[in-house]
Amino acid sequence: MTRDEIFEFFRRLAELNPAPETELLFGNAYQLVVAVALSAQATDVGVNKATRALFRKVQTPQQMLDLGEEGLREHIKTIGLFNTKAKNVIALSQLLVDEFGGEVPSTREELVRLPGVGRKTANVVLNCWFGQETFAVDTHIFRVGNRTGLAKGKTPDQVEAKLEKRVPAPFRMGAHHWLILHGRYVCKARTPECWRCPVVDLCSFKAKVLEPKGTSSSRT
Repeated sequence: MTRDEIFEFFRRLAELNPAPETELLFGNAYQLVVAVALSAQATDVGVNKATRALFRKVQTPQQMLDLGEEGLREHIKTIGLFNTKAKNVIALSQLLVDEFGGEVPSTREELVRLPGVGRKTANVVLNCWFGQETFAVDTHIFRVGNRTGLAKGKTPDQVEAKLEKRVPAPFRMGAHHWLILHGRYVCKARTPECWRCPVVDLCSFKAKVLEPKGTSSSRT
């Protein structure tokens, strides 16, 4: 995509959704860290179901430690990899209590020290809670970046670097939300719904799906 096309790409997504935000539910920075850590290889809907009751009980790292790993597992057992995630959440809660006074740090370097928190999770927290211009590249953004030609790369880090360089100033805060939502609901993995895509004419994907499945065969 050219610079003008990228601007138009985001302008259209912004027009349709002027105030994009994460679909994860949380009440404070700590709950956001936990929710994003739990969301790896899981849906936001599934995480929200699991954390609804959990977050009524737990608002701080110390409360999570008081609940304990076994108690946490009971709350999140419907989420994939819940045993490993429970261990990480307890460990990151302990680190927050021990080294950060129970507060979530506001730098990527400190965030990625937390068990179970990688660059993507740190970027989500920095963007959604601390209002920083970051690009959290998940599977949706990786796909959309490569498929559309917006930001091609062989790894999430490469796609992130391209977005960092190419996304224009007015759209940097909301960019990763627009891309995630676009990938989740329109530019889907198996069958992109190009027939209802607002940026289809800007996209370089050659195998566009311009009609819903079964539409052509029903025209007789």
